[in-house]
Amino acid sequence: MFSKLESLFKRYDELEKLLSDATVINDRIKYVTLSKERAQLNPIIEKYLEYKKVAKEIDENSQLLESDDEELKQMAKEELVHLKEIRPVLEQEMKVLLIPKDPLDDKNVILEVRAGTGGDEAALFAADLYRMYARYAERNGWKVEILSSNPIGIGGYKEIVAMINGKQVYSKLKYESGTHRVQRVPKTEASGRIHTSAATVAILPEADDIEVNIAPGDLLIDVYRAGGAGGQHVNTTDSAVRITHLPTGTIVTCQDERSQHKNKAKAMTVLKARIFEKMQNEANASRASERKQMVGSGDRSERIRTYNFPQGRITDHRIGFTVYKLEQFMDGDIDELISSLITHYQAESLKNEQR
Repeated sequence: MFSKLESLFKRYDELEKLLSDATVINDRIKYVTLSKERAQLNPIIEKYLEYKKVAKEIDENSQLLESDDEELKQMAKEELVHLKEIRPVLEQEMKVLLIPKDPLDDKNVILEVRAGTGGDEAALFAADLYRMYARYAERNGWKVEILSSNPIGIGGYKEIVAMINGKQVYSKLKYESGTHRVQRVPKTEASGRIHTSAATVAILPEADDIEVNIAPGDLLIDVYRAGGAGGQHVNTTDSAVRITHLPTGTIVTCQDERSQHKNKAKAMTVLKARIFEKMQNEANASRASERKQMVGSGDRSERIRTYNFPQGRITDHRIGFTVYKLEQFMDGDIDELISSLITHYQAESLKNEQR
């Protein structure tokens, strides 16, 4: 580990010199590229320098134990106890920081929430989940834009798809893909019986043109009149768009905008993300055994979480996490669980790295 850290430290020092070089400063692309590399190294270098400082202080205080000054020796002993407690913590933190970074972590995401089993109640729960993620995004200063939706009359969604833009969005939300189960008395149920229904969540990293290059000849584009709630423009113009990617059979529809061009642009964004997800899944197929150990496998059929309203309880089944603050949780206060999932994933990754 320490030889790797020294190598990174040398590279960091090299970057510092390069970024003060006039030739590099005048080359905008190179300057931005090197600046990003330095920014990525910053956390591990800061932690390594902190570790080296602690190691140096341990050596200095150990030498003071040979002093004839009893008061000085006592102070050194007390300081050593403190420093020796800090050192293993810093070592563990450095190990975590050395885990290979997920290249998708910095990406924006496409959030897809779909009603599952449970009829209207599942659609209402899908709306609740969407609101939970929208509130979480708001807490993080992220921007949310609905790309397409299929609402039902009582305030729920059969499906809702949104783009979430911001810093490190995928790194925070990538573990949310899967089946979310709710246990509560439905708003549509008069008898007061507790029902169980479900909704599925998919978190797709946004794909750019370099990652997914779609040939125009691979697309079948249909336009038609939008239906459902939406105002006077609905059913008057062919604004709704359905795009079929012929090689993969992927179909995306969008009718939320009045403009056919806007609907097409939004549909293409979702299409690229879905195709990129398929590409990622195929690339990861050879590492299936490893992915089974990872909580962020993205398997939508996996039941990942239960929301029990009568008990005010949320349980994440993958890591055995339970918390009794459902009202706050549904209002987007989900950081505690997100952090627990990230910590669990890092620990699993660390085990895999050490094998």
